[in-house]
Amino acid sequence: MQKYKLTIAYDGTLYGGWQIQPNAVSIQALVEKALSTIVRIPTPVVSAGRTDAGVHARGQVAHFTAEAPFDLFRLQLSLNGILPADIRVLSIEKADPDFHARYGAISKEYHYHIHLDRTTDPFKRLYAYHDYSPLDLEKMKIAASCFVGTHDFTTFANEGSKGSAAKNPIRTITRLDLCLEHGGIRLEFEGNGFLYKMVRNITGTLLDVARGKIPVESIPKLFEAKNRSAGSPAAPARGLFLMKVNY
Repeated sequence: MQKYKLTIAYDGTLYGGWQIQPNAVSIQALVEKALSTIVRIPTPVVSAGRTDAGVHARGQVAHFTAEAPFDLFRLQLSLNGILPADIRVLSIEKADPDFHARYGAISKEYHYHIHLDRTTDPFKRLYAYHDYSPLDLEKMKIAASCFVGTHDFTTFANEGSKGSAAKNPIRTITRLDLCLEHGGIRLEFEGNGFLYKMVRNITGTLLDVARGKIPVESIPKLFEAKNRSAGSPAAPARGLFLMKVNY
């Protein structure tokens, strides 16, 4: 058996997320269907992590195993020929037997795009959150620094009593940068792991600080609360991109 590593990009607008689910079309289901069509047997795919409905990816990573050897260039062409145009396999490579897309990841990088011009950009409307309110970006930078480091992120995780959040809500964010881009800003997150909706919940909190709704000084109390209801609403999914998984 040979293990293969896939790097995948997708526009998440039309999908219920990466993970297979009963009531929505998922990216995982379409990738597995395309692979199974080529391999001619069911071929499960394991990803670095799920992305939610409406969330995009430029560097999702997944793996699968197969007995038959492949011409990797032809396999990539075949997969992209079967997959819809908003899902693309960027690369396929042979992986070591012990490679695991999820458990082998040491960090992930996410970007969240916020459009600040008064007029909505029609070419960004599906890929950035348009905020019409005046934002204090200096306060946002200060607030962002409060999230860097190792913390219990229960307050910033949906379903904090389930799954990985229930087992261990402690994560380390090594970088949270605010970067200017044309028409707005980009928040760049890097960390050793992220809980369910954690990036969007942190972004929602940073937006509330920048709007003057909550003071920067209240952020330590939010961590101490360990209660999702104490935090700000999540930022919309459309602004979020999984950029890279590091191994």
